[in-house]
Amino acid sequence: MVFGYRIGGLPLTTVQRLPNYLRVVREMHRAGREVVSSARLGELLRLDPVQVRKDFGLIGIVGRPKIGFRTSELVEAIEGHLNWNRVSAAILVGAGHLGQALLGYRGFANHGLEIRAAFDLDPRSGEVHGIPVHPMHELEARLPELGARMAILTVSPEAAQEAARRLAAAGIEGIWNFTGATLDLPPAVIVQNQDIAVGLAVLSARLSAQGRVVPAPIGEVPV
Repeated sequence: MVFGYRIGGLPLTTVQRLPNYLRVVREMHRAGREVVSSARLGELLRLDPVQVRKDFGLIGIVGRPKIGFRTSELVEAIEGHLNWNRVSAAILVGAGHLGQALLGYRGFANHGLEIRAAFDLDPRSGEVHGIPVHPMHELEARLPELGARMAILTVSPEAAQEAARRLAAAGIEGIWNFTGATLDLPPAVIVQNQDIAVGLAVLSARLSAQGRVVPAPIGEVPV
């Protein structure tokens, strides 16, 4: 990660915090709470209230002294900056166990993401959680009618590069990469790597720092 990296004029760290703000504020808004203070949000998310106010200032929301922030305004502003206030069409490539789990995740609708179809090396067509699954050899022919700019990649690491190359050549502009493989693609194609091993490493390190023993993987002997 490059220090000071920005996305759409916002610091990357701010962008990474916005979904958490949105989740909490949405819950409050649905519960009928009209205002919330930066202190309360900081308490819930373990953030400095100053940081909360700074993040909101960057998206154009300023709180009212001794009152706080209107939850409706926060929801609207955060959804707008994340582009979650409109539907973004996507496809999924690799309908194995992980791919099927993602196809069944209904929470994507809360983030403006609609998976319109999946593709798999299995030559048989079918459906998973109501979403059509097509054979991979039909990718290029079907993509224009789906209107997707984004692909979720859940194939094996060995198959990832070729699948990503085909996606890029077919016009996909962004790839959410769950494969753990490093993709070599043109700079114009945006790749967001979602490496499960990274999350596990952070969790293991934090547990270790608290003095807890993290079991070694089966077959390995702790040094």
